[in-house]
Parts: sequence; structure tokens; C-alpha cells
Amino acid sequence: MAKPRLTEQDKIAAANRLGIKLSALKAVCDIESKGNGFLDDDRPVILFERHVMYRQLKKYGIKADSFAETQPNIVNRLSGGYKGSYSEWTRLLQASLIHQAAAIESTSWGLFQIMGFHWQLLGYSSASAFKNDMATNENRQLYAFCTFILKNKSMHKALKELRFSEFARLYNGADYQRNQYDLKLAKAFAKYEQETSK
Repeated sequence: MAKPRLTEQDKIAAANRLGIKLSALKAVCDIESKGNGFLDDDRPVILFERHVMYRQLKKYGIKADSFAETQPNIVNRLSGGYKGSYSEWTRLLQASLIHQAAAIESTSWGLFQIMGFHWQLLGYSSASAFKNDMATNENRQLYAFCTFILKNKSMHKALKELRFSEFARLYNGADYQRNQYDLKLAKAFAKYEQETSK
């Protein structure tokens, strides 16, 4: 059975929780999300980051370099090795055989691709609890995204004040202009505002 998609009510509740215009929330959902939080087999959309796995293993006191030599696609100082779609789950499962929590923390999850290492910041009891919540439905993924925004005062303020360049920089990193995230956000916001005024 397919996981429930985001509803209009979900978006209204999220916009109210963040104290932002609904059009701004919808613009972020359009531009910053993957468009679908789940694969066809109902597993969450993920992206495994081998360079984060390298870092997280070191955090747990595990010798990451030996794994980097034998499994460079799973543990590496450099990013890359992406397979996409279902194959990312294969990479995650391989990483879990090394260290389950580090593997979850090294993966971005759901619609908004929230990194697993944020589980404590987001108020979860463990990395596994975060993973399980992301597997529930898109509304839980949206809820985690909103919590992430609320925990970052500068990002939250930029979104409230419709400063899309600043929000895009904080959310996507310094290279945000390469993908024109700020312009895309502004355009999507204007579209939803226009629809609201009709």
C-alpha cells in the first residue's frame, strides 16, 4: 500500500507551525524536496554519503581508513559513488554491516533529504528512531524538515522574511546559485501568491 502523500492540510499545518506564508512553504516543498518521499516499494527516498560515513565511523572510534581501503564505495574521504534510487538502499545496507547508527547518520532521508546525523537535533531518541519515523509518511518527513528549520534561527528568519537568497544559501550551501535555488524559490512563491489572489 502506497505511503500517504502530503496533503494541503499538511502544508497548512506546517506553514502555521513555522509562522510563514503558505506560499513560501509550498515554494520550498516544490524546489527543495525530491518531489516524492518514497520509492515505489514504499521505502523512503535516500542518498547514502560515503564521505559522511568515513567521518561518522571516526566519531565512533572505528578505524575508517581500513574500510576505506577495502570498501571505498561505502567509506571514503571523498564524496561520490552514488548509485541512485533503489541502489542507494544497497549501499546503506552494506554500510549498516559496518556500523548501523553511522550508516543511518550518513544517509539523507525523504522528501527534504534531511541527514541522519541530525537525529539528536531533531529530538529523536536514536538514529534508528529517526529512520523509522522517516519511513512513516511524507507528513512526518515534512515535520522533521520544519523542526530542522526551527532549530536554525537564521534559516527560519530568512524564510519568514522571504529572503530566498539567504535561505537558499543556508539550506543548500555556498553553491546554491549554481542551481539557482533562490530564483526558483522566488518564482514558485510568486506563482502560489498569484493563485491565492485569484
